Amino acid sequence: MSLYTEYLDEIETRKVQGLHPKPIDDGALVKELVEQIKDNDHAHRADSLNHFIYNTLPGTTSAAGEKASFLKEIILGDVSVEEISVPFAFELLSHMKGGPSVEVLLDLALGDYPGIAEQAAEVLKTQVFLYEADTDRLKEAFAAGDPMARDILESYARAEFFTKLPDIEEEFKVVTYVAAEGDISTDLLSPGNQAHSRSDRELHGKCFISQQAQDEIQELQRQHPDKRVMLIAEKGTMGVGSSRMSGVNNVALWTGKQASPYVPFVNIAPIVAGTNGISPIFLTTVGVTGGIGIDLKNWVKKVDSEGKPILNNDDSPILEQKYSVETGTVLTINTKDKKLYDAAGDKELVEIASSFTPQKVEFIKAGGSYAIVFGKKLQTFAAQTLGIELKSAFAPAKEISHEGQGLTAVEKIFNRNAVGVADGAVLHAGSDVRIKVNIVGSQDTTGLMTSQELESMAATVISPTVDGAYQSGCHTASVWDKKAQANIPKLMTFMNNFGLITARDPKGVYHSMTDVIHKVLNDIAVDDRAIIIGGDSHTRMSKGVAFGADSGTVALALATGEATMPVPESVKVTFKGQMADHMDFRDVVHATQAQMLRKFGDNVFQGRIIEVHIGTLLADQAFTFTDWTAEMKAKASICISEDETLIESLEIAKSRIQIMIDKGMDNEAQTLQGLIDKADKRIAEIRSGAVPALRPDDNAEYFAELVVDLDEIDEPMIADPDVNNADVSKRYTHDTIRPVSYYNGEKKVDLGFVGSCMVHKGDLIIVSQMLKNLEKKTGKVEFKAPLVVAAPTYNIVDELKEEGEWSVLQEYSGFEFDDLFPKTSARTEYENTLYLERPGCNLCMGNQEKAEKGDTVLATSTRLFQGRVVEDSEDKKGESLLASTPVVVLSAILGRTPNMEEYKAAVEGIDLTRFAPAVTKPENTNSMHF
Repeated sequence: MSLYTEYLDEIETRKVQGLHPKPIDDGALVKELVEQIKDNDHAHRADSLNHFIYNTLPGTTSAAGEKASFLKEIILGDVSVEEISVPFAFELLSHMKGGPSVEVLLDLALGDYPGIAEQAAEVLKTQVFLYEADTDRLKEAFAAGDPMARDILESYARAEFFTKLPDIEEEFKVVTYVAAEGDISTDLLSPGNQAHSRSDRELHGKCFISQQAQDEIQELQRQHPDKRVMLIAEKGTMGVGSSRMSGVNNVALWTGKQASPYVPFVNIAPIVAGTNGISPIFLTTVGVTGGIGIDLKNWVKKVDSEGKPILNNDDSPILEQKYSVETGTVLTINTKDKKLYDAAGDKELVEIASSFTPQKVEFIKAGGSYAIVFGKKLQTFAAQTLGIELKSAFAPAKEISHEGQGLTAVEKIFNRNAVGVADGAVLHAGSDVRIKVNIVGSQDTTGLMTSQELESMAATVISPTVDGAYQSGCHTASVWDKKAQANIPKLMTFMNNFGLITARDPKGVYHSMTDVIHKVLNDIAVDDRAIIIGGDSHTRMSKGVAFGADSGTVALALATGEATMPVPESVKVTFKGQMADHMDFRDVVHATQAQMLRKFGDNVFQGRIIEVHIGTLLADQAFTFTDWTAEMKAKASICISEDETLIESLEIAKSRIQIMIDKGMDNEAQTLQGLIDKADKRIAEIRSGAVPALRPDDNAEYFAELVVDLDEIDEPMIADPDVNNADVSKRYTHDTIRPVSYYNGEKKVDLGFVGSCMVHKGDLIIVSQMLKNLEKKTGKVEFKAPLVVAAPTYNIVDELKEEGEWSVLQEYSGFEFDDLFPKTSARTEYENTLYLERPGCNLCMGNQEKAEKGDTVLATSTRLFQGRVVEDSEDKKGESLLASTPVVVLSAILGRTPNMEEYKAAVEGIDLTRFAPAVTKPENTNSMHF
């Protein structure tokens, strides 16, 4: 059977699913298409021609290589295809984005082909995805006196690939579609349980919101063919959570514009909006696609005669509507005035200047941020090669500096890693610059999209400036089903070849490591001044500053070693008082959010850096705080540690990296050994006093400062999704933090989960010690609800086995993972026992394992979004409440939340996380809130 015949079978299968033919990435299949096109009498010639022109993926796919080669034959006259003229062949090459297409264009432009060379050069002048091999060819040809090379370089030096693009529309109309009321999680736009299909854009688009929503959007488009649909989070923030790239891809698929007529299901330029704006990471992803994100500010707090917010019976501010954006409302966006107007364009509704900064306008004009990043590098290269002064065609980096003002921790990190900034420049918050990326992480349910993005931007190898990069397998660790078997080996092979350290060895030499990506990145980040980019919103390290990013930004960081972003404002968090012996550090984390909201009313963490002065807390425990900052809607967090604490954390990181090396995970470039060397260098710097642990300047300026009072934290805290709140916008947020006494020891718990990135080795020891403690007190431990335990890393399991704690867990377990015979299907029902699951994300991810529908789950994880950990049943809403490990364990044993007497008895004698503040409240504060 030929590949084409197999493709026809696949087409028929997809028809049944209501899908079009899948875009082709296989060069062998394109070869068959070419042979059938050359045969004028072939029965499938017309369809083959159609697939070749409109359904072959560009970039560095093997399919693109075959397509470019055939187009070259047509251009040179070696083959004649009536339907593909020479000008049309050049047009097709111009839409292929780089890699083999640029190689062909360079062959033609720099070769001895009169007439053809000029046409090839004109197309080359529109391309930006050139890599070192391409620019070296131009440089060598220019040095040899080739006039065509000079012509192309002069065009690049003028950035004509950008300047000749049409300017963005000055004014256009939008019609609104309210996707939901309250915060919109990206799970609504791209559900975690459909993660396996993200790289199949049309198929994945079927899971966008709901069929009803898709029909309603299409009806709006029929009613308003001259307008663009704007997707809205009413009374909420758009795009909180993870799965950002697939979420934005889906929004663009249903409401955006096709990027190229020759590439199916790749849409750009979505317009999204929210009453409280856009989640920072989601907004970055919107920029990747050349879209627009708008802060509507259409609901404001109602105030009394003294200007104070009027509160309801829940002590929440009452909101009043400034203007309506209900579905079907026509609005006018004016990009020149940077304002949102009514349908007629007469009445100003809100100023939207932040949506149209010079940098964002460039992204919109170029169809996405990639083209700008590569364009800047290409213009710089051309000017240097020609030996002329660079006259940048792009908006200058935004450099803000305040004389006499010190630097926060994040400002220090950005100043150290800034690229293209004048020597001696001091950058403060609000600056917008290119930065060097030190560590990059790609996770497995977005990794296939990252690999597609790398192919589309014609990248073939990791940037040599990246210190280390890791491809995880944790999000698909629970179940080795057919979807995982089809996707994961392919992903690991691509990333391993690209230069990443991979959780699975494509050659099968070392044991698969499904360790949670954030834990691995937290270990391989061996510099407290590093910048980390990871394809997951919980990329929040306790060393350096880490930013969760979409799969496209991850791809860009891997390919270029850089990212572009503004220097964020910071909120300083310190602690005072004493932590009670019966409290867990997770309770301090929850209390931080609760005390912040009580003090400021608004979430001052949103979109900012949380600079937490963590003192003597080691990296693993500190990660519990930094991880949670994603749910606080912070852009990132930075831990300020003591010198000796940082050294101890780095020594632990070294030992874990060495374990990876011992397993055989290092590559030819010896990336892992290089990280150990960097850790040794950093330790030496600290010990010598040459470069102490990162600390802000005493005269740094903060947006706000919060002192968390540990004395107030006397009972465990629970983050509650509040699923029955009368105000739908208050449901499924992470802002409802309640003490355990709120539930009076009566709230039924159907399942407990200890796992995800929020736990560390100490948590698993707590589980073991609580079981021994309770057995000693009661004579026997019986679970009245299932307890699922998933260690975040294999190292933890190995160490617990050596120390004897794992055998305690085994004694109570009714299931223990077996790597030789992994589960091939997800569990749908649970018994009242302890499940020891494979290291990885497990229930927290929600794409494989889930609780039973309608369950009330008490978990240590991070996600309480609707449908993530547990879905609704027909008669009951599923709830995912979040708490500390001891509360979860005890609740599973009791089948309900405990009262304080039961809790204190259960943890008596157990050494929970010890934490003491490093400093008290500073005498002088530079907060805007004081």
